[in-house]
Amino acid sequence: MRRRWWSLLAAALLTAGTLLPASPAMAAPTFKVPFPCGQSWSGQTRSDHSPAYAIDFNRTDDLGDPVVASAPGTVDRVTDLGGTSYGRYVRIDHGGGYTTYYAHLNGFNVSVGQTVGYGKVIGWVGSTGGSTGPHLHYEQRVNGNDIQVRFNGSLALYWGTKTYSSDNACSGTTGSGTVNTAGANLTVRSGPGTGYAAVGSVADGTRVTIYCQTSGTTVTGTYGTSSIWDRIGTGRYIADAYVYTGHDSWIPNVPRC
Repeated sequence: MRRRWWSLLAAALLTAGTLLPASPAMAAPTFKVPFPCGQSWSGQTRSDHSPAYAIDFNRTDDLGDPVVASAPGTVDRVTDLGGTSYGRYVRIDHGGGYTTYYAHLNGFNVSVGQTVGYGKVIGWVGSTGGSTGPHLHYEQRVNGNDIQVRFNGSLALYWGTKTYSSDNACSGTTGSGTVNTAGANLTVRSGPGTGYAAVGSVADGTRVTIYCQTSGTTVTGTYGTSSIWDRIGTGRYIADAYVYTGHDSWIPNVPRC
């Protein structure tokens, strides 16, 4: 009888083990470089950084450049610590214990509880908090602990400086618009601003393909005042204030230059 009881107990334990397997760990999100599609940024890691695995991103004249979500998730923190620590920063919860931090921002473009996807602008590069110059302090964490950063599954460089090119939200989507200057030709510039060289013009009424958009010189035109510039070809930009796109601001799904 005792032997039969032990046999039944062993069978029950085996059945329980079969019915209640251990839960597998959730796979990490596919993180992207936290800047618009096509941009290149210098990322630095150093062992005396706090936390150690964070990356500081820089490029020339980067103050005010857009910072985008590196993976889909929900914004769970939008905080301003003033002149200390991270200063203005955003945290995104990606599920499974994974979060990302974006610190020293110049300003915010999201709010707590907001759902974001790849390429969503969450703020702008700044020098707030304990920063000594404009840059983005970026972290990936799991269950609150900082981890070595990966982009597209590939480990970032530890320790040193490396140039990272962003494929964040590179959907290949283009936009279109119609030039409206009330008669005059619209000057095409070599860059996003009136200070760049004129490299041609497009006639009033011309339908143009917009490959990407970026910020530049503020211009007042047919459709109000705007700092948005549209790239209509390699090294060819026109002021969005003179282009009818059907949108008052950025064209949805068109990448940022």
